[in-house]
Amino acid sequence: MPTKDSTLVHDCPCPECQAHPRGKIARLHGRINRLVASLDEKHRRQFVGLWASEFGHGGIQLMARVTGLDRNTIARGQRELDLADPAPGRVRGPGGGRPRLEKKDPTCR
Repeated sequence: MPTKDSTLVHDCPCPECQAHPRGKIARLHGRINRLVASLDEKHRRQFVGLWASEFGHGGIQLMARVTGLDRNTIARGQRELDLADPAPGRVRGPGGGRPRLEKKDPTCR
């Protein structure tokens, strides 16, 4: 039985992986997807953004097909790699998450 925090590994639908599922490219895409599935959302964006940068023109579209991530997410990862980390050690920026109970119900203290 899978655990609650397990993530699914994306199957690459690219023509190369479909034609040669045990080929060199298919194995590379599989390794990328297994690593991407184990990362948190911030590092996932940045890792895939780095790979997209390495491929140059068309890299974002290629990595979107390989990993299943949205192109805007990958572009955001590329921008994050170019900028200094605004909140080191955080996955999301401050202010995210559920509102504090005191804010929702002032009688609860």
